[in-house]
Amino acid sequence: MGAPEAKLQEMTQLKSGIQRLTLTDFRNYKNLRIESAVCPIIITGENGSGKTNILEAISFLTPGRGLRSAKLSEIKRIHTIEDTNILAADSWSVAADILKNGESHTIGTALQRTTREDESDDGDEWRTYERRIVKIDQQKISQQSELGKYISAIWVTPQMDRLFLGGPQPRRSFLDRLVYAFDLEHAKRTANFEHLYRQWFQMLKNGMTDAHWLQSVEADMAALGVSIAAARRELIARLNTFIAHEPDDVFPDVRLELDGLIEKMLNSESALNVEDFYVANLAKQRRNVMQNDSIDGVNRTDFKVFFKKKNMPAELCSTGEQKALLVSIILAQTKCQILDKGFAPVLLLDEVTTHLDDIKRDALLQKIRGLNLQAWITSTEPQNFELLKDDAQFFTVDNGYVFSA
Repeated sequence: MGAPEAKLQEMTQLKSGIQRLTLTDFRNYKNLRIESAVCPIIITGENGSGKTNILEAISFLTPGRGLRSAKLSEIKRIHTIEDTNILAADSWSVAADILKNGESHTIGTALQRTTREDESDDGDEWRTYERRIVKIDQQKISQQSELGKYISAIWVTPQMDRLFLGGPQPRRSFLDRLVYAFDLEHAKRTANFEHLYRQWFQMLKNGMTDAHWLQSVEADMAALGVSIAAARRELIARLNTFIAHEPDDVFPDVRLELDGLIEKMLNSESALNVEDFYVANLAKQRRNVMQNDSIDGVNRTDFKVFFKKKNMPAELCSTGEQKALLVSIILAQTKCQILDKGFAPVLLLDEVTTHLDDIKRDALLQKIRGLNLQAWITSTEPQNFELLKDDAQFFTVDNGYVFSA
């Protein structure tokens, strides 16, 4: 056993994970409570029974919009009365008792609705606003990023089977989720950048000619953009270095790259020079953005993955190879997080065994068991998890009800 593997074993002796999960009016669950051990959790049931909803609820215990990137209002339970009236719950909540290296904490999040006067309508109209609130150990907190100090989650969903195909936006979002684990401010930066970009676009669309105001927004966008690019570069370098020194014995080695103008400029230019370029480029292309919205910057960066042995881009690999490459990234990220943060992430693996052959499926399960990870794994095929019969908890989901299997 190499030094990093021995260190990982040592660091995961103290458990980290969820001990109790409670859902209220979340998706198809009116009330659900799961008492869970900090071990692999296998959830089986038919498609559409609510397996993924449980994983999504856990993902909301971390910063961000969850594994489906859903709007807050979409998550509320919808039910019928006498098969005619369709009603939506007023709110939803997710709470959990967790362990972080053996220390107990209570965390929770919920949808909060507030009503206030709409100032744009001279006070004649009232509008309802929905926002997400977060509590840690019964104390309300203002920043979602604080959750990352107590729990971290990495997920794989069936939608990610096509991660390496199509446009770059899903890959960029996946990359930024990986960065969040090491840089708790990254989520805030990306959200602020997107807000400023929309504001800038709207100003141009409305014919804004105030150069001072435009320059102020562009300067803020450039500063955030360079910070975002730097954080992405640091994550890619970290994972590439780890994979090069600790290649996996079953899953393929990957090489990760960033295909983005700002990220590439940081290879040879100082952050200050790149920021100056970014500001000038935004000003120069104010007209172009109204025609095609294609201003080059961190909002256009692509995340490239290569099958190292074949020197082949992931999009040209087979479906099974693509799934194996994705698992390689997840395993490397998991190990790096443990070594860097000192506690293990929770893995949320939705139908992860699809497109994996028996050898790779069992290898993944063995690695989860060997690292003492809590992994919540869904499947329609319980027979795939015979390897974990003595080491995991098994649950069955049926039409919004969860039973111990």
